[in-house]
Amino acid sequence: MNFEILSAFIFATAALAISPGPDNIYVLMQSIVNGKKYGLATVAGLMSGCLVHTTLVAFGVSAIIKQSELLFFIIKLLGALYLFFLAYKVWRSETSIQLSNAVEKKSLGQLFRQGFIMNVLNPKVSIFFLAFFPGFLFSDELSSVTQFYVLGFLFILISFFVFGGIAIMAGYISDYIKSNSKVGVFLKWLQIIVFIGIGIFILFSEK
Repeated sequence: MNFEILSAFIFATAALAISPGPDNIYVLMQSIVNGKKYGLATVAGLMSGCLVHTTLVAFGVSAIIKQSELLFFIIKLLGALYLFFLAYKVWRSETSIQLSNAVEKKSLGQLFRQGFIMNVLNPKVSIFFLAFFPGFLFSDELSSVTQFYVLGFLFILISFFVFGGIAIMAGYISDYIKSNSKVGVFLKWLQIIVFIGIGIFILFSEK
C-alpha cells in the first residue's frame, strides 16, 4: 500500500473542497440564511450523492482496467485534459465570489434530498471522479473496486469536514469574504494550481 499516494489524494481533496464552487457556496448560503444545521443537512445530502458516483466509477473503470492497459491510459489522458480544462475555466472566470441572499427556506429533510438530487443528477461529478480517482490507485494487493471505494469514502469524509466547517462558521466566512477582496484571488489561483497539479500527477501515474 502506497501511503504517499493516499496522502497526495487527501491533500488534493482538501484543497478542492476549500476552493469556491457551486456546492460549497450553496452550503454557505443555506447556513447564513437558515442556520448551521440546515447547512449541515445540505452537506449530508451532497456527500450521500457522492456514493452513487463512486459506485459508478468503481465498477466502470475497474472493468476497463481488467480489459486493457491502453484504455486505462486513454482514461488517464482524458482525465488529465479534463482537469487542465477546468483550470482554464477557473482562470477565465471572475475573481470575485458572488454571495446571493435569495435563498428559499426549506426543511432539513428537503435540504438533504435537494443536496442528494443535485449531486446525483450532476453528470460533471461522475466525470470529475472518473478523471480524479484512477491516478490515485494505491495498492497492488487490493482490488481496483476496493481502492475506488476507499478513495470515495476518503473524498466524502474530507469534503464533509470541510463543507461542515463552512456551514458552522458561515457568518464569519461570509463577512470575511465580503470584506477581503484578496481572498477571491488566492482561492482562484489555489484552484488553478490544484487542478493542474492533479492533472500532471494523473498523467504520469502508473497503474
